[in-house]
Amino acid sequence: MTSTVQQAARATGEDPGRIPGHAPAAHPEEWAADAPAEPWTGRDDGPGAAHLRWHRAVTPYPAAGPAGDLHRAAAGDWDAAFVGFRSDEGVRRNKGRPGAADGPSALRRALAPMALQTPLRALDAGDIEVGDGDLAAGQRRLGRAVGALLDRGRPVTVLGGGHEVAYGSYLGLAGSRALRSGARLGVLNLDAHFDLRDDVRPSSGTPFLQMAGDEEAAARELNYWVLGVSAPSNTERLYRTADRLGVRYLPDTACGLLGMHRVDAFLDDFLASCDLVHLSIDLDVLPAAVAPGVSAPAAYGVPLEVVEHVCAKVAASGQLAVCDVAELNPDLDIDHRTARTGARLVHRVLTSAAGARAA
Repeated sequence: MTSTVQQAARATGEDPGRIPGHAPAAHPEEWAADAPAEPWTGRDDGPGAAHLRWHRAVTPYPAAGPAGDLHRAAAGDWDAAFVGFRSDEGVRRNKGRPGAADGPSALRRALAPMALQTPLRALDAGDIEVGDGDLAAGQRRLGRAVGALLDRGRPVTVLGGGHEVAYGSYLGLAGSRALRSGARLGVLNLDAHFDLRDDVRPSSGTPFLQMAGDEEAAARELNYWVLGVSAPSNTERLYRTADRLGVRYLPDTACGLLGMHRVDAFLDDFLASCDLVHLSIDLDVLPAAVAPGVSAPAAYGVPLEVVEHVCAKVAASGQLAVCDVAELNPDLDIDHRTARTGARLVHRVLTSAAGARAA
């Protein structure tokens, strides 16, 4: 399957960033972040694990080695790693409201003061920035960073950024040792949208169709599931594309608290279908009252209780490899509501994953 996205990229000379099942080895300078993360700061109640908060559990990579030397920084005994993707180029191309490039900083600020009852150590590898309009190059750089961190054997959390972040995360998985060794990948998207657009240029609406094309090129089928699909937000063509690709999905109307049994059955089937999970959280899956700071706020949405339950269950499975959080737009947020919600979900994902490893 060669999509319009890939055809157009070849015709215009723009590299769509495809890594068909593997990635070449990268030197540190080829995939180091464009900028270190801003300092993690927050309330300090005292020393020791009894007073632990996230800002004391995270080490920015320059403190662990020379700036840009992620190989040395990632060599420590980390439980998790962060990398930011400062991009709203895909949102702009998708005719959305730009501002998601500031999402990584807002998520860090919201997560930093949160109390941490599960002692863990995290590495912040800094930010990949798409500031020149070259989205494909930024996604490739993100993929190299994610792949190198993944090969350390711990989950990677990517702080977006528009939902074009998902394709960069996937490139890292595609180039990881685990997938090259034959592990089965499952992609779970918590989203009101399929993001399977066959547009002329890659955007925040195309990442999962790009993944499908790459998986076909690698002689695999994309194992793609979506929870929270909103019927008014997806055209009939998108539904046909989803059906053609064998996408499994659960509509937002089936994801209420009274439908938790359907959500759990959906998750059980998904987890049984794969060995490694790419969890992509588009914050517009949540109701607008909970997540107003996104490009396309949801009139209906999936309740936060359900989304958090899904995140915890996936993380506790022990199969989580990458989690990315997309579409936070601080310019549109109210009282940092969306940032705090996204940070809470990251907190739940990483503490649940740490608990699964300790069990």
